[in-house]
Amino acid sequence: MKKLLFITLMALLLPVLASASDYNYITQDAMRSKLDAKAQVAIIDICPIDQFAKGHLPGSIETNAYPVKTDEERAQLDNAVPALKASGDNIVIVCPGGRGGAKRTYDYYKAQGIDENRLFILEKGMNNWPYQTAIN
Repeated sequence: MKKLLFITLMALLLPVLASASDYNYITQDAMRSKLDAKAQVAIIDICPIDQFAKGHLPGSIETNAYPVKTDEERAQLDNAVPALKASGDNIVIVCPGGRGGAKRTYDYYKAQGIDENRLFILEKGMNNWPYQTAIN
């Protein structure tokens, strides 16, 4: 009975655990290093207008698409698609917490034909950015 319960639980949890690793992430330390080195990277900031105004990473493309749940919010991501497709640069998606909105943006850009190997989510998002490199 215990073995059956364990197998059932694993069958239910495995898809959840597998989906947690379906995204590429960049740590805040690694992103800071890229900024300090002035590395070529496209930064797509989906934070709301007021949060973007309070502080954002240098060179960020402001979309204000958060939480990326409606067609209107997804349309705000479209303006950057041609430039992202034309460039070979990696793309870092910045949202308030580095979770749902960033994942929806990642999935949307992937569906638009942008190579998933170029897409990264900033871990912990802008709410937890510990450095002074954010500008306003």
